[in-house]
Amino acid sequence: MTDQPDLSSKTHLSSETHLSSETLAARKLLTAKAVRERSHQLLEAGLAGRLHHFTVDLNRLDACADEVVATIREAYPSLDIPFHARWRHFSAGGHDRWDAVMHGAPWENAAQMARAAFDLAIVSVLLDAGAGPQWRYEEGRTGETYTRSEGLAIASFDMFLSGAFSSNPNDPFRVDADVLMTMTAEDLASGFQVSVDNPLVGLEGRASLLNRLGRVVATNPDIFGQADDPRPGGIFDVIAGTTLDDNIKATSILEALLAHLGPIWPGRITLGGIDLGDTWRHPLVEAPDATKGLIPFHKLSQWLSYSLIEPLEWAGYNVVEIDGLTGLPEYRNGGLFLDTGVIGLKDQEDAKRAHAVDSQLVVEWRALTVALLDRIADPIRAKLGFKAEDFPLAKALEGGTWATGRRLAKEKRGDGSPPLSVISDGTVF
Repeated sequence: MTDQPDLSSKTHLSSETHLSSETLAARKLLTAKAVRERSHQLLEAGLAGRLHHFTVDLNRLDACADEVVATIREAYPSLDIPFHARWRHFSAGGHDRWDAVMHGAPWENAAQMARAAFDLAIVSVLLDAGAGPQWRYEEGRTGETYTRSEGLAIASFDMFLSGAFSSNPNDPFRVDADVLMTMTAEDLASGFQVSVDNPLVGLEGRASLLNRLGRVVATNPDIFGQADDPRPGGIFDVIAGTTLDDNIKATSILEALLAHLGPIWPGRITLGGIDLGDTWRHPLVEAPDATKGLIPFHKLSQWLSYSLIEPLEWAGYNVVEIDGLTGLPEYRNGGLFLDTGVIGLKDQEDAKRAHAVDSQLVVEWRALTVALLDRIADPIRAKLGFKAEDFPLAKALEGGTWATGRRLAKEKRGDGSPPLSVISDGTVF
């Protein structure tokens, strides 16, 4: 842990008083706790019949849990379930691609390995928005073709492996700020095999997100360049600095990402000078301050937080309190609850329309998804015979709710599309 000056609580409080009440309120939204509390507010509104777009039927939750348990038992008969993380997608088709890199890379210590793993996870997760139903990626080394999240993961993995993100020819397994800043949609199109016949949704948005990531990393070398040239994986050193007795809280990972990567998100809602990222408006969200009517989700940041747990463990750290993070409010988990009738549309015509990500309908859907994932975790554990401490939400997600949402989508709609269509810019879902 880096040495810090010994600041008295009085000095700390004095500096806090210089911040506006709006800034202090905004900071509270940059937490998993705020995601969870405000999502449960909208679930309670749904149970009271007060939501505009959805009904909620908790009587169907047990049958929904049965579907998830069936998926878990088929995919993981030993019930040895890994965390929900990007690393599962890097192993698509039963090929442990990262393991081969770890054994062949010339890293001199665990910290170097962790920065590289962070680099890969950060870029790959940020590129993991919905690909659309038509896009495919053919992997040269196996000859296999992948779609959706697995395809995006392997395409980004192949770019990483080829040194496409590195400015150092002698060290291909890294992501450098200067490369990110100049990366174009055409560069991504080449790496992701995009063509007229193989379109990828949100290509420009993805490239812009990487450009913003590069600028943030390059202009904050005190955060991202503590031990190397500025690189996204440099945030490993910041997170490792939160260690207490060799333990790192999962929520500390998220809070570091939200604090230091917040400026990469497209300009949306700001409060007190803070960009709130994946935060949206809903009139039924209550708060005693300027955040009234605002609900955060931080989906990609939480997905990334889950995906950084294993690199930290590989580097010798123990990540604790993983259930401090929330379930992910994306269309597979959300589709699970719609397709099993736990939630239902008040207007069936909504299933035929495309909805903007900031629409009240999508905000309600995402909030219900977060809250219901909390609710379904216990019946899943009970049916499998686990205690909460032995089966965190991250395992229920992986086992799990995400895969069941995908399976039911395929069973109900031949193309596997979600039950609702969301207009995404490539930076939310």
